[in-house]
Amino acid sequence: MAEFNTKVKMEQVKCASGDPITVLRFAGDITSSSEPAVLGTYGGLSPETSKRILLDFSKVEYLNSSGIALIIQLLYAASQKGQKVQTFGLTPHFQKVFTMVGITKYTKLYPDEAAACAGFE
Repeated sequence: MAEFNTKVKMEQVKCASGDPITVLRFAGDITSSSEPAVLGTYGGLSPETSKRILLDFSKVEYLNSSGIALIIQLLYAASQKGQKVQTFGLTPHFQKVFTMVGITKYTKLYPDEAAACAGFE
């Protein structure tokens, strides 16, 4: 299987509350080589201006155990900084995996961006 480089696009959106929410939109594969993209992008966020974060997995092609470990690191760091994180766009398989490995202690899983935004209300 050819590996697709991880891309992370950061943007600000407004949900129903009107407050800005930071979205990290992942695309491609998330593996051990994704650390600079995943943790590097997250590390550039200010806890003061990015109190609420959405993680968008809708364009992720492949996610292995090393990639899941990176997501866990991101979620743990966010919890330590008092940031709230919601997750959406996972396939049913990865929703099950995230639940099994305990990621749902740090984030709730939603089917789409609108539902994830509403989860902050």
